[in-house]
Amino acid sequence: MNIRALIVDDELLARVRIRMMLADEPDVTVAGECANGADAIAFIQKDRPDLVFLDVQMPEISGFDVLRRLPPDRGPSAVIFVTAHDRHALEAFEVHALDYLLKPFRETRFREALLRARQHLMREDSQGMNPRFLEWLASQERNPAYLNRLAVKSGEHTAFVEVNDVDYIEAAANYAILHTGATSHILRETLTNLEAKLSPRRFLRVNRSAIVNLDRISAVQPAKSGEHAVVLKNGKVLSLTRGVREIQQRVEDL
Repeated sequence: MNIRALIVDDELLARVRIRMMLADEPDVTVAGECANGADAIAFIQKDRPDLVFLDVQMPEISGFDVLRRLPPDRGPSAVIFVTAHDRHALEAFEVHALDYLLKPFRETRFREALLRARQHLMREDSQGMNPRFLEWLASQERNPAYLNRLAVKSGEHTAFVEVNDVDYIEAAANYAILHTGATSHILRETLTNLEAKLSPRRFLRVNRSAIVNLDRISAVQPAKSGEHAVVLKNGKVLSLTRGVREIQQRVEDL
């Protein structure tokens, strides 16, 4: 059989690496590549690839959202997640999904995942996405699991940042800058998307361009024009566009 594969990843080098590995597989044809979730949805619906290598963490539309937005009968028969996601997600992949590759992965691990995909596609009941995994996706949308760690990619290197170590996060166009002590990390995600993945018991968006770890707030003080600002324990001052009482209540409830 000939397997038509789609590679979806917002990093060019990651797509190139998978394509090069697939070049040695005579029964696999790379049908296309997508750098974002919107293009992936359109490609899958139109061209119906057999196998999708799908990055989980992409700006705007995640790999999970790609599958959520596909009609059940239009999804790929096999999905291999390429991910730097946290342990909770990996456990779900092992139970419900076909397979996953944890970045950075070795070539031997890649071949193992591809072998499982072949075996899955050769079965008569391989049409459509795994129903149990679709159920898990739906349950996660209703009851989202907040992140414990954030995967920050830099080239082929991935650093994992504990969310509890984050002091505050600021927006930079379609990116977010994580501030942890004296260190900063650039995350390829919008502040709005990131806000939805962080526990509201721990993090609060204090203005249009900043999310704060509530545990790092040391004071709220008056600012210019009758407004207020939050002062973090490291001395950083951030403008506050929410009510002062709300901040006080949220900090007291920690």
